[in-house]
Amino acid sequence: MSDGCGAPEQTATPSSTDTQGQVVVAGKVSTADGPLGGAYVRLLNSDGEFVGEVQASPEGDFRFYAASGEWTVRALHASGSGEASVRTDGAGLYEVPVTVG
Repeated sequence: MSDGCGAPEQTATPSSTDTQGQVVVAGKVSTADGPLGGAYVRLLNSDGEFVGEVQASPEGDFRFYAASGEWTVRALHASGSGEASVRTDGAGLYEVPVTVG
């Protein structure tokens, strides 16, 4: 199913995933009631500038390929918004849960 934004289909990223030397920022968007699908998830750099956007899967999963540095992940949904920050220090999987409230 395509959402028209050209991003790959979002699925859960297991912690055992071989990132093949890449920095992967991944997580799940949720509310107090559980996973929240369909949210637009944005990746912002350390200056707060927009870098990329994907639509969370029906289960709330999202994934970005990034570089080392400081990042903010912001989720936007009709029911609210939320954000979380992460510092990536090299290749690997960085899990970032985002709660929308």
